[in-house]
Amino acid sequence: MTEPLLSVRGLTTRFRTDRGEVTAVDDVSFDVAPGETVAIVGESGSGKSVTALSILGLIPKPPGRIAAGRILFEGQDLLQMSERQMQSVRGDRIAMIFQEPMNSLNPSLTIGLQVGEPVRQHRKASWPAALEAARGLLEKVRIPDAAKRLHTWPHQYSGGMRQRAMIAMALACQPRLIIADEPTTALDVTVQAQILDLLKDLTRETGASLILITHDLGVVARYADKVVVMYGGRVIEQAPARKLYREPSHPYTRGLLASVPRLDGRAGERLVPIEGSPPDLAALPPGCAFAPRCSYAGAACRSERPLLHNRSADHLHACLRDELSPA
Repeated sequence: MTEPLLSVRGLTTRFRTDRGEVTAVDDVSFDVAPGETVAIVGESGSGKSVTALSILGLIPKPPGRIAAGRILFEGQDLLQMSERQMQSVRGDRIAMIFQEPMNSLNPSLTIGLQVGEPVRQHRKASWPAALEAARGLLEKVRIPDAAKRLHTWPHQYSGGMRQRAMIAMALACQPRLIIADEPTTALDVTVQAQILDLLKDLTRETGASLILITHDLGVVARYADKVVVMYGGRVIEQAPARKLYREPSHPYTRGLLASVPRLDGRAGERLVPIEGSPPDLAALPPGCAFAPRCSYAGAACRSERPLLHNRSADHLHACLRDELSPA
């Protein structure tokens, strides 16, 4: 088997709060193979973005800290690297596309300067060479009239174009891994599809791996090879994307799928919302975090924490009731 490009093992990230220390990511493990697209899915507060920031060493300290785990990237443990070493990794071998480009782009610098900066910093290129590289990158992400757009400001770009500029920045140094955190938030449906198609095409073309963080299981079906479902800071199901859609095993995953409109033969089925609210990470129940919202939960579910285990060779889930029927 091919060695994973990224291997996360037992990652636990905690934050100090007025209510005590909160575990935002709890014993999370998953692998990303070379060229693979892995989707991390869950509601707000499930730990998706904190997992991504932990991988990149961007957890603010204090109040946050990585309490346990290993993050092996190309065989090196990122958690053992100094900040200086991590700076050489970020934007070069691992790049991130943040959720809201208007908050990530500097409003006082032209797009060309911002897209060219990683090339200048990591490849030690001159500014003329970096700007020429930036022009080529803007063309690659299909921004029209790239030579002219190079010298314009972020506020002169539409939302979709700003996200394309963020993708251009991420691709600047040909990274091995790209992390995209909700890359289509606040974009209309047509532009969302264009951005995701572009990301998939570019990662396929460059051979880069992609971690796609999203709350939308509809996105996952088309773009991901593997899915990691998170709830309450924990991984509760993990499987190849097609298998997860065909045979969802955790009640939470089933609930997510039941709440997504379908365009296949089951399109006429009624959408079923998941009752209740996501858990309070500062006051998680003693057993399964999903038990208060789960129609299958029994007494054991409310007292015993389910561990992630194999349902089949490539399908993991954390549920005490392997054969689901309402309790």
